[in-house]
Amino acid sequence: MKVKLLCKAALALAAVGLFASAASAAYKSEYKLSVVPGASSGWGQTATFFADCVRKKSNGRINIKPYFGAQLMAGKQTSELLLVRRGAIDFALASTINWSPQIKELNLTALPFFIANNPDRYKALDAIEKGKSGKMLEKAIEKTGVKFIGWSENGFRELTTSKGPIEKPEDMKGMKLRVCGTPIFIDIFTKLGANPQAINWSEAVTGFQQGIVDGQENPTNGINVPTKVWQWHKYSTDWHYMIDPLFFTANKKVWDEFTPEDKELILSCAVNAELYGKALSRLGNDDGSALEYLKKIGKEPAVTDPKGELRKNGMTVTEYTPAMVKEFYDATKSVRDDWTKKIGPDLVKAAEEDMKSAQ
Repeated sequence: MKVKLLCKAALALAAVGLFASAASAAYKSEYKLSVVPGASSGWGQTATFFADCVRKKSNGRINIKPYFGAQLMAGKQTSELLLVRRGAIDFALASTINWSPQIKELNLTALPFFIANNPDRYKALDAIEKGKSGKMLEKAIEKTGVKFIGWSENGFRELTTSKGPIEKPEDMKGMKLRVCGTPIFIDIFTKLGANPQAINWSEAVTGFQQGIVDGQENPTNGINVPTKVWQWHKYSTDWHYMIDPLFFTANKKVWDEFTPEDKELILSCAVNAELYGKALSRLGNDDGSALEYLKKIGKEPAVTDPKGELRKNGMTVTEYTPAMVKEFYDATKSVRDDWTKKIGPDLVKAAEEDMKSAQ
């Protein structure tokens, strides 16, 4: 009897092994992961961290390869969602900004000074992503037909200019500033008296060099330091006017082809990548937790004081007080009111409640 039972157990295990082997054999030799900026950006490093984690945990069975510089969409960032949905792209570490033209709810974190006007802006953001409003955002993403896998972060977007410093709304009057081409950005900067220019990054650099464009907005850690923005600008305005959450997604058909065990494996790597991406984003801007975490996992970057790096290279960094943030918050009230209607009052209210719970 014991022998028979052992034989049956062995056969069952063999069947499971054959099933797992057959399932993995059906996987693609390479899964394409779309990333908008370059590999050296915080965004790019987070994508690499995720892909490496999946490859290592799966013993090479699942090979995810990041493609940087928006090359999978020929540089057109706003077409990423469509390409993921169609299956031309397998995975994407996407930006709420780039997908917001198609998913209006993703403009939530772009509401001007909505998150920054809180006692702790990072706690406020985390509360949104983990709370009711975060679930609403995930649902809105998945309604398009793609699979939401997890959050990450590109950072609060700060302003760098060749003119400055900028300490109050009036200081921005008439400035030509390169911004993302999504409508809410145009509305924010127009309201503040600036002249927003929705142009590609490569063209913006030429504009900086020739003095045609006075400045731009991007996260300090993820973009401004890696691109050495001090080559063109001497002023950095630390105003945290909005944040650019990132999120991992997958083509639905691709996702459904993974076994339940491999889905869990990928999700666990997304959790780890979220911790890593947020640490890169928050380094030098929090209570020191980000640096401590990066040291713990052996991923301490060469630059551990991003704002210090800007200053070292000749930039004047203006760090806003809560009172200064409040002045800009008040100045952009009409933009928040208008976009609340477009995003959805219920979502905005849920986010306000989530943020309040974190105070």
